[in-house]
Amino acid sequence: MGMFGVSAVVMIAGSRGSYALAGAVTATGLAATGLAGPWIARLVDRYGQARIAVPATVTAVLGSLALLLCVRYGAPDWTLFAAYAATAATPNLGGMSRARWAHLLRDDPGALHTANSFEQAADELCFMLGPVLASFLTGAFFPEAGTLAGAVLLLTGALLFTAQRATEPPPRAGTGTARTPLRIGPLLAGFVATGAVFGSMEVVTIAYADAQGHRSAAGAVLALQAAGSCAAGLLYGALGPAGPAERRLSGCLLSMAALMSLPLLAVRAFDTLWALAPALLAAGMATAPTMVTAMTLVQERTPADRLNEGMSLVVTALLTGIACGSALGGWAAEHVSPTAAFATPAAAAVTALVVSIASRIASANSLHTH
Repeated sequence: MGMFGVSAVVMIAGSRGSYALAGAVTATGLAATGLAGPWIARLVDRYGQARIAVPATVTAVLGSLALLLCVRYGAPDWTLFAAYAATAATPNLGGMSRARWAHLLRDDPGALHTANSFEQAADELCFMLGPVLASFLTGAFFPEAGTLAGAVLLLTGALLFTAQRATEPPPRAGTGTARTPLRIGPLLAGFVATGAVFGSMEVVTIAYADAQGHRSAAGAVLALQAAGSCAAGLLYGALGPAGPAERRLSGCLLSMAALMSLPLLAVRAFDTLWALAPALLAAGMATAPTMVTAMTLVQERTPADRLNEGMSLVVTALLTGIACGSALGGWAAEHVSPTAAFATPAAAAVTALVVSIASRIASANSLHTH
């Protein structure tokens, strides 16, 4: 899954010569995934992970292959949007995995924190290796190689995951009293802004590397951001939780807002890919702790029979943000400059912090009123 974004951007931009088009296509696919995700997750909660995830994955893989063929054979631009939108069926395997941890460790909050941290670190490792592998394949073989390999790996991974029946939570038909998990509404707004950080940073970094004449190195540079997040996630899990999750989340978002300004400062001061690389490594260190803490809050506030749905709503929010960030980042890189476009992820990180602070103030006022 970590390969698809970079693969699609490189494949489309290389074929059609437009980062704006590439960003718009990937944004459309992510937005469609965000809309379809909660409905797929609701089916997962009702009928079980394996029964729903396998056909959903097959549908998504067919969408990726359709995009590949449209690019390969010069189909009209609108077909790229239609094909990539078909990947909306991609099941939220990360959410399913976290639902398994929540089921297995429901009576041990400390162990659940460690498990969530490990899960986030594993995610970061995948998203660290994915762009590198995608960049290598698209550069060493042919532009569509990254998308093709990603489709094969997604199908293989989903089949291996769903085959692990011993850890799969039992299907829950629902008690009839648990409503859709709207208590995580403020969190979802923060996830939208956080997603915009990720989406814009990816497109802007690729465009900047291309402007520097090193487009093939974009995956490796982006991998450093994921490496920083992976290391921070493992450390965060080992230390254990300290204080209420809401307060920890605000601290994490404050760190992310500060660290996400480093790539902008680095390219403005030195204007070289070598300066951007360590800045992305440092910026990534705020990502995993933020995601782990936010996911812990989601698990706490979501009814047990709607946990996959709650996790999917989080992914919907993230993908909505990633879609907006990809489109804004691509526009800024093309119409302003790749250097100035690094202000986009920095601004999104500040927005996430503001949303979190506003949510805490509103929550405190509500409690005081009652």
